Formats: sequence, structure tokens, C-alpha cells
Amino acid sequence: MNDRNVSVKEIRQNENRFLSSDIFESGQYVFPRRNGEGVLREEARDIPLYHRCDVLVVGGGPSGTAAALAAARTGAEVVVLERYNHLGGLSTGGVVIWIDRMTDWDGRQVIRGFAEEVLGRLPPEAVAGPDRSLWGQRDADLAKYWRLRTSAFHGIVTWAPTIDPERLKLTSQEMLIEAGVRIVFHSWAATPVVEDGAVKGVIFESKEGRQGIMAKVVVDCTGDGDVFARAGASFEADIEEGDVHHSMNTGFMLGGVDMATWLAFRSEQEQAFADFNTLGRGELGFFQTPYVSWRNDIALFLGPRQSGLSALNVDDMTEVEIRSHRFMQSHCEFFRKHAPGFKDAYMLLSAPQLGVRHTRRLAGVGRVERSQWPVGAVLPDEIGVSPSVSPKFPVISVPYGALVPARLDGMLAAGRHISCDANSHGFMREIPQCWLTGQAAGAAAGIAANRGIAPRGVDIAELQSTLRAQGAFVRDASEAATVGSQAETVQG
Repeated sequence: MNDRNVSVKEIRQNENRFLSSDIFESGQYVFPRRNGEGVLREEARDIPLYHRCDVLVVGGGPSGTAAALAAARTGAEVVVLERYNHLGGLSTGGVVIWIDRMTDWDGRQVIRGFAEEVLGRLPPEAVAGPDRSLWGQRDADLAKYWRLRTSAFHGIVTWAPTIDPERLKLTSQEMLIEAGVRIVFHSWAATPVVEDGAVKGVIFESKEGRQGIMAKVVVDCTGDGDVFARAGASFEADIEEGDVHHSMNTGFMLGGVDMATWLAFRSEQEQAFADFNTLGRGELGFFQTPYVSWRNDIALFLGPRQSGLSALNVDDMTEVEIRSHRFMQSHCEFFRKHAPGFKDAYMLLSAPQLGVRHTRRLAGVGRVERSQWPVGAVLPDEIGVSPSVSPKFPVISVPYGALVPARLDGMLAAGRHISCDANSHGFMREIPQCWLTGQAAGAAAGIAANRGIAPRGVDIAELQSTLRAQGAFVRDASEAATVGSQAETVQG
């Protein structure tokens, strides 16, 4: 699809981001504006109650899967409501199979717990990435090799594997079933049930019609904050214009390729690779080069990334899907004709799920903020630790308050819509961070339900102890002095 009105922003690495990419903007649309005017009145009616539970997790993506498992392991009765036919969200159905960095810049894995367990249960052939002995290595040749395989940044090898999405779907499903979680597929949460300023459940739609689920605690893992926004919680929607995290696309995979040949071309023929990119942009307008997958014969495309469109607008979402399917065809044809290693390429799969990076962010009791990055403080309500975007910064403490709505009771939020500023959202939206916040929200929801208290009243020490028992990496106040000293050394 060559669009004459395309404009391109080239985004390069700096201290606030690590992903280099193009963002494409276009004013052209496939369909004219809708002609709906006015409103329809829906008659009041009674709807059947599907189930009552302790913890309801809305959305079975990365955060929702982790939340459901963590809550179940506290002894709570848990239901996870998912609109697709699988768990894993963008990490499976969105083919975001490059699982971002889980190690700090010294090679220590800091996103653990659910992340470590679920990846550890995948068979060896379903995971591709550097051996543990290489994490944190700064050798230039090693870093160059793994950078092309999305596992080295700023000249440092990290743990950022690519995985088989079907294996992750199956493993996630079996982990929840083993823990006694009730999984409800093909069901879409429509509206929350709110009483006296607290969320008590949700009304959802399925092939059975409109039904309700009531719960002691609801965890919003929709990724877009659909539940907390419709329940009346405050949220933010500002974006960092110079980053890719507000753009959308449908990912896709091409089969029948030889990625080793492609990577050799990209690595060893820099001018030819630059010319190839110029040709692609010129012929296609929208253009994206591939990432590696878990197999040499499959290429992953997580773009072209498109801005100026909203994942809360059904027309915009449709537009992105239509464009992305066209991109898949045009890229397959172009790469077959011009790219080393792609002469036998074919269209293997376009993602069933739209690749959304940003819509809403909760206004929470606490927040992950850009001002934290240089400080490295261990927050008193820490529920996990995120790698930083650059070796210039220490790791970043994630507070429980970022999951708790400022005023709304009866619920928590986890995943890419937690409370943070626009800069910090660029990494807090990634799959491992969603696992981290999901596990914390699930554990907290289970504690709250078991004790009959509001989520904001959960004892932080008990939550932290529960998370550590589940394998998560959570520090305590005694580590604050050490971390502060390290931060001063990093800053120089």
C-alpha cells in the first residue's frame, strides 16, 4: 500500500527509550465517515447471573493470566473472562513473541515470579535467546550478534527471548486449570456493576447473551482500562509524541524464510541494507524490516507502526486491520523479490489481535514516574522491579499504588494501563512488566477477598511476603541504602 500522503518519523534510541523504529502517519481512510446520528433507548431488563467468585479478572492477556494464577494461589476462587479463544493476549494472539528484557544491565533477572515460571515450563524448542551465562555480557561481538536477535541493547546482552505463541497459549491455559481458575473464553465485558463507589462485578456479552459475574474484587486487565474507565475512575491519556508507544499495527509472520541469510546480509552489508530500506520505503510507503522469531524459517513483523489512530474508536481499529493485512501482502511480495533469505517466503499468519500500545492509564494512588529513573529508590510499597531503559539508570521500583484507583474501590488494575507517566509507559506496557503487575494485582486481590477488605487496605508487608513466596523479585527497605549508593555510582 503506497500512500502518497504518508509521513514518516524515524525514532532513535536515547536515554528515554531504547527502541529504534519508524512511525507512519496518514490521513487517508478506506471508508467514509459514519452517518449514525442520535441515540437508541435500551429497555431495562433482568439478566441471568452466570457466577459468583472471590476474584474476577477481566482480560486474559499477560497481566490477566498472571493475576488469575497469583490470586488462585492465595486460595481465592477465581474467574478470568477473556474475549478471544486463548490466553496470553498480545504475547500470543498479537504475535508479540519477542518478550522484552527481564534482566538489569548486569545480567540479573529482576522480573521473575510468573515470568520465570511460565517461560521455564515451555519446551526448549519453543524459546530462543541467549544462554544465562551470557546475560550482562558487554563483549562487542556478542552484543552485535544478539542485538540482531532482539536480545542486546546499549552493547549489553540481556534476557529477552522470542517464544512459540502456541506453546505459550497452551502452557498458560494449563497453569490456570491446574490452579483451579475458571476460564471463560469468547466473552466480552460490557459494563461494570458499581454500588456505593465500589465495583462489585461486571456484565458481559457472549453467545449466551447478556450475563453477570459478581466478585469480591475485580481486576481490570483489559489493557485499555475499559472496566475502571466505565466505572468512573480517573485516567490519563497523554502520549510521548517522540515514541512508538501510542502507535498501532497488526503483527504478522512470514514462513519459508532463511533468517540466518537475512541476518548475515543485514550485519555484513551495511550499505546494501541501507539501500534496501530506501527502496522499501520508496516502493511501499509504509515499510518494516523483520525481527527474528523462535525459528529460523519464520520472520516476525511488528509493524509498520501507524499513529494518529485510536484503539478506542472502532473505525480507527478497522482501518488499522485493513491496512495491516495489505501491508502483509505487499511486504511478502517485496521481500520475496528483493531480500536475501526470502525467495520462498509466504504469508503464514496475521495476528488475530490488534497490536495496541496505549489508550488509557489509570490515575492511581501511586505512580511510576520519569523522575524516579535516576534515583533508584526502593519504594515502601514495592511490588516488583523493572529494568531501566538505559545503563545510565538503576532498576525502577514499581509501587502497589500504581495498581490502585485513586478513589474507586473494589478493584485493581494491571498491565499496560497502570498508573504511570507517558515516558514510563514506554516500558511499563511491555509483556514482562505486565506479568509483574498482573501477579501483584492478583496476589493483592486474593488477600483482599480472603480478608474481606478493600484492595487499598491490603497490608503491604503481607502482599510483599506473598509475592516473594510466589517467586517474584521484591526488595525491602533494608536494600534502599545499597541501591541508593549504586544509583550515585551510575550517575557518576
